[in-house]
Amino acid sequence: MNKYQNALYTGSHDKVTPLPEGKNGILYGARLYVADVFRYDLVYKRPARTSRGALTTLSTFFLRLAQPTSGLAGWGECSPMPILSVDDRPDYSTKLGLLCQQINDGVPPETIKQSEFLSEFPSIAFGLEMALLDLLGGGNQRLFEGNFTDGRPIPTHGLIWMDSIDGVLAQIEDKLAQGYSVLKMKVGALPLPQECEILAAIRHCHPAQEVEIRLDANGAFDEKEALTTLETLAPYDIAFLEQPIHAGQCSEMARLCSESPIPIGLDEELIGISPEKRDQLLSEVQPQHIVLKPKLLGGFTACQEWIQAAKKVGCTWWINSLLESNIGLNAICQWTASLSSDPSENRHLASSEETAENTCFQSNLTIDTQRVHGLGTGQLYQNNIPSPLQVVNAELVSRPGGKWDFSEIINPLIDGQNSSVLPS
Repeated sequence: MNKYQNALYTGSHDKVTPLPEGKNGILYGARLYVADVFRYDLVYKRPARTSRGALTTLSTFFLRLAQPTSGLAGWGECSPMPILSVDDRPDYSTKLGLLCQQINDGVPPETIKQSEFLSEFPSIAFGLEMALLDLLGGGNQRLFEGNFTDGRPIPTHGLIWMDSIDGVLAQIEDKLAQGYSVLKMKVGALPLPQECEILAAIRHCHPAQEVEIRLDANGAFDEKEALTTLETLAPYDIAFLEQPIHAGQCSEMARLCSESPIPIGLDEELIGISPEKRDQLLSEVQPQHIVLKPKLLGGFTACQEWIQAAKKVGCTWWINSLLESNIGLNAICQWTASLSSDPSENRHLASSEETAENTCFQSNLTIDTQRVHGLGTGQLYQNNIPSPLQVVNAELVSRPGGKWDFSEIINPLIDGQNSSVLPS
């Protein structure tokens, strides 16, 4: 980060452009910032099956924050997750309009970010933070300086979507063939014996030293049977399991974290928790892991505060993207790489020279020594935003010299699927 981005990120705003004297923040007849929002419907290549139903499109709003005096603009992504996000509500676009109105009336976005204005809209807070960091960094999608922005790849896990048993096995074979050494599989949708059959097939060919398996129940387990289910899954060497039961059952979740043979990670449990209750939640539940998704928790600053809270109780933290377009994914990758640059945070999977050959899925795995977070790949959508991002050998990389193309956001398509919420 440059010094201006650092001032924003650490909450010290004395070096960020202050509100000048004059009515509505107008300086020499020009606005400090101009904000507008564009709706854009991301279309899945195939329906994405989740515990909350199948997704075919994802309505996304892109916030453009411009500085007329410099001619620069930053982009942020605001996309509530249907049903899951606390800000998945009918007045979402209205709130975006009010945000732009405040900025266009002269209220500094830094001030809005620190206020309670977006406290109930974490994905908008995330988009605003993203756009402002982009703008302060020069408006070229370099929000955080570091290895990723310089072209160094960052590893990610292979996400296995809900499907039939044959469909899940096909996905696993494909991910392993692409070189993924960490798989994250959704559980709770198929009968438990079938899910155990899938896990047994993986472990028959790939011991835990070669392939790490993470599971995500999305709260699907019945609280009365959850511990028994966890004991049934334990023989398959599971790294950790996210959110075994529905959120909001702290005493039962604490019991599972204490007694489960599989380490437990909190995910949905973190949504909607106020800053003053973070320490209390982690202290009471004592999870082994937490999974941080910036759009659900209010952005990078909020996630950084969760990381500090996790360190107090000895809890391991992980960063996950959540179906963002390339704009949001790029920002999350840059932030994650900046956090993972500390060697003390790295998790050793295996020697970098170690190569595991296998025949069951016709893959040739090279084990990575970096922490493997749950970052997306940008390959889910038919109409993702053209960008320098690409996936090579199960790693995300930003191609040096690659170009961004925002024309489809700004220019309405013939069918009218994207349109400006506010006039430019």
